[in-house]
Amino acid sequence: MFKKVFPWSRDDQKELPKVDEKGDKVHIREKRIEDIPDEYAWRVDSELSRLDATRPLTMSYEDFLRYSEEEMQFASYRSKRLAVDTLDGVHIGNVMYYDLNMSKKESELGIMIGNKEYWGLGYGTDIVNTLLRYLFEVVGLEKVYLHTLAWNYRAQASFRKSGFRSVRSVRRGGQDFILMETKRSDWLS
Repeated sequence: MFKKVFPWSRDDQKELPKVDEKGDKVHIREKRIEDIPDEYAWRVDSELSRLDATRPLTMSYEDFLRYSEEEMQFASYRSKRLAVDTLDGVHIGNVMYYDLNMSKKESELGIMIGNKEYWGLGYGTDIVNTLLRYLFEVVGLEKVYLHTLAWNYRAQASFRKSGFRSVRSVRRGGQDFILMETKRSDWLS
């Protein structure tokens, strides 16, 4: 059982706690410079971009490296981008929480398994479960939500395994999404 170690007051610096969490299959950790080549490869992949409701990245690797280094150096107190490894140390993807709202005790979650060899093997569910445990028990959130493409039934089924339920349809950027959420009270019971 985790102990909540994330105090939040007006006097705090609003620095998000470091993440180093293990699940049954994955290790969620802070990003490192060594992760950038994988991330760049995933961001330029058209199939992954389609699943992420974005366009493939067009910037050069050098620009992406510079951008990523700055992002790591100047962390936001409203979001946390994390790397995901297998327990054997293979970097397979990313997970993040963002739009953190401590007054409402909620945040949005996003996930990408960039290494396609790990699709359909339960890694996504373990990533989400591990991050949810952390967000509910350490950060002290009461609700986590996400938007998944309406046609991505596979992702929706995976999120349901982690306790998410569909709330409503949402149209953003010309695409249809399903807003899904889970609450601490439901997830921990």
